[in-house]
Amino acid sequence: MASTTASIDLPVSPDAVWELIGGFGSLPDWLPYITRSELTEGGRVRRLTNQDGGTIVERLRSFDHAARTYSYAIEQAPFPVAGYLSTLTVHEVPGTPGASRVEWSGTFVPAGVGDGEAEALFHGIYTDGLAALEHTVRK
Repeated sequence: MASTTASIDLPVSPDAVWELIGGFGSLPDWLPYITRSELTEGGRVRRLTNQDGGTIVERLRSFDHAARTYSYAIEQAPFPVAGYLSTLTVHEVPGTPGASRVEWSGTFVPAGVGDGEAEALFHGIYTDGLAALEHTVRK
């Protein structure tokens, strides 16, 4: 099993960041790569459309509003992995009132590629996504 994690510190309160990213259908609000998110099954499944018109289907596995975190699994996507599970979490930054740390992590089994290639792919997605989040909150 392979894994990767990316994080970013933002000069915005954890509650404000969570308000933006904490909804399972909220990716288009802060991630330009995702242009549409359609929720089904009572909000437990999201069908994402990317800029290229591709589809990604993800299932919510856990959600904790008080802890500002959720985890999801990919059910359908054009990625070379299986058993994908990802977690998005917003923390307080110790010693820095009003700031937040956002962590995006994932575990997966590479399929047809090496661990390093799969890790680099998702690390890039997470890093680019967090940079887009930073751009959104600084507007």
